Amino acid sequence: MSGQLQGVGHAERSNPVGVLEEMKRLAVEQLGAVPAALYPPLVLAVEEAARLDGLQHPSRAEQAALLTLRQRSAANMMRYRQQIAQGFDDFRALPLRPRSTAPLGLVEDRQLAYEYAGQKLGESIAQRFSRQLEMLDARLEALSAELGQMPAANPLGAGRLAAAFLVTFREFELPDSMQPLLFQHYERELGRVLGDLYGRINTLLAAAGYGIGAPPARRVEDVARAVAEPAQQVEARKRFDELRGMLHAWRARDAGAGDAGAPAANDAQRRPLRRAEVVSVAAMLQRDAPEPYARALAGAGSLADAIRDQLNDGARRLGLDPATTRLDEGERDAIDLVGLLFESLFQTHAMLDRARRLYARLVLPYVRVALTDENLFLQREHPARRLLDVITEACEGNEGATPQDRDLLERAAGIAQRIVADYNEDLAIFALAADELEAMLDQQRKRVDMLEKRAAEAVHGKERLLQARLQAAAALGQRLSSKPLTQAVADFLVEHWQHHLVQTLLRDGMGSARHNDVLALADALVVVDGMAAQGRGPLVADRLIALQPAITECLASCGLDQNAAHDWLAGLVRALATPDQPRDKRELPAQHVADDEAEQGSLRLVGGHSGLDFDPEVASRMRLLAPGEWLRLLDAQGEHVAVKVAWASPLTGRFLLVNRRGVRVLVASAEQLAVLVAEGRLVAGTEQAPFDEAMRQMRQRLGRAVGQN
Repeated sequence: MSGQLQGVGHAERSNPVGVLEEMKRLAVEQLGAVPAALYPPLVLAVEEAARLDGLQHPSRAEQAALLTLRQRSAANMMRYRQQIAQGFDDFRALPLRPRSTAPLGLVEDRQLAYEYAGQKLGESIAQRFSRQLEMLDARLEALSAELGQMPAANPLGAGRLAAAFLVTFREFELPDSMQPLLFQHYERELGRVLGDLYGRINTLLAAAGYGIGAPPARRVEDVARAVAEPAQQVEARKRFDELRGMLHAWRARDAGAGDAGAPAANDAQRRPLRRAEVVSVAAMLQRDAPEPYARALAGAGSLADAIRDQLNDGARRLGLDPATTRLDEGERDAIDLVGLLFESLFQTHAMLDRARRLYARLVLPYVRVALTDENLFLQREHPARRLLDVITEACEGNEGATPQDRDLLERAAGIAQRIVADYNEDLAIFALAADELEAMLDQQRKRVDMLEKRAAEAVHGKERLLQARLQAAAALGQRLSSKPLTQAVADFLVEHWQHHLVQTLLRDGMGSARHNDVLALADALVVVDGMAAQGRGPLVADRLIALQPAITECLASCGLDQNAAHDWLAGLVRALATPDQPRDKRELPAQHVADDEAEQGSLRLVGGHSGLDFDPEVASRMRLLAPGEWLRLLDAQGEHVAVKVAWASPLTGRFLLVNRRGVRVLVASAEQLAVLVAEGRLVAGTEQAPFDEAMRQMRQRLGRAVGQN
């Protein structure tokens, strides 16, 4: 079995002119509708901009420009399609254009700005699709050589697509406010179709034999990896052989129970199907409806049994009677491994219903890969393995709640359909599809990083507030219980001074000069209250006058204006002017200082750990968790969720756990995590790559079944 990318630089090359024409057809078909798709979102964007400016309607100039764009929509689409087609004609013909004899003239600033915006647009497209364009450029260079010409410009390159846009819309006099919006929506619409188009054309060129030449010089880390690969391959081979041994023991155990995957008693009288025959049957069924596999992934029976049932039915349709033929052990291994692999993915990852059909479509292509290349289970960099990883990352826990999440789901679904339609023993299609989705995920990961930082900042802010409230409550309690106080002074300390102290702790910190001044204010008021009880009126008045600026500042920080602050101060003066005012030691009022984690629902873990029942050794291991580590959490719905340690609090030591979308799932201490481990709801030490984690779960499942765990 070989994991070589068949057809990449080795297949017999097809007619280059015919290949170029097919590329042209695909490009015009997929890109041709882009200009027409710009109008509806552009209208919404212009109207929204007007609302933000406090206007009921866009300006007259904007309305006129929108009307013109709508009226000329068909003409714009035809002009744009001609520009796309012209790129392929230029690539083939490379006509020698006569040098222009028109006199040189000055270019208006408006036109310069338009051309500069087009240049920035091309740079943005080139950066976003750099991997696919690099691969496409290399394949087109091979196509140029086959045509007997010098390498020509990529007809679908970033510069060409930007130029097609500029030519199409150059004659329109757009208001300055609309031009950036038009460029923005063109780039966004291109992003929706270019990934799929580049993938299809790269696949077309690879299948036609236009591969990539010698790989570039390897980086130092690549060389180091290559040196380590032999030992890793030996270890991987050993572990895979152990896995197959457990698989055989599992089938042997179930043979007496009539398992469909186990060899029947009359196997000796049935001819084993050749691997090529099984692959042919799977290829014939690959485009059939995936409902049998979707039902199995939903829990209605074994996926491996569903695969075998469909293969038996397909073999019967090809004249291979299951009564006289049988699957050999190697083919049974491949089917069982794929079935267990996909089941493990769904059991250990939060796959929603809309992802089930997507994975069901991929079942037979992966069966075909497993039948012909066991490196799928041995090599982490195997193209089909990488694709399953990135598709799982795109789909896990993805409810399509944001436009970016919906785009990811749509792209993943489109890639699955492309694999079903185009896979024909050439692993290059998996590599191209994985690169395409990986490029989109890179953008998503940047967004996720930002969401993680915001979540960490929010939790940190709440913890700082909680800490400040606790410190302020402790300081208040000391002063209320130290000496008997009048009601007015006690109320001031409780209602205003405490809040002022919390704000000071948040802004300036414990031990700062401002913090000491606020504490001194409370202590001074306690002393003045004692003086008032002794009838030392003049001294009390002098002290209150001296404290007036600090009292006013305290009241202002609580939101009271100058008049309200004056009223409060007058009330203090009246209360302290009477020596026989009742005075008592006050109890600290009930404090609302609990951490507000209500949005965590049933996963809410709040407070200390004095009442928790946990293993101290497990808690010690949990304290060693570092940001970036992955765990698996069983949520309240019984779904396994991949969670990452995004942040560890420097104040409380609690950990912020987020899902693959960057959304907070849980905030908990090491002790609370240890409780979840004891309850079987949290598993540490899991694999980050979904395929690796599914293989680990498969090994554990088989080990338990045959008594090896």
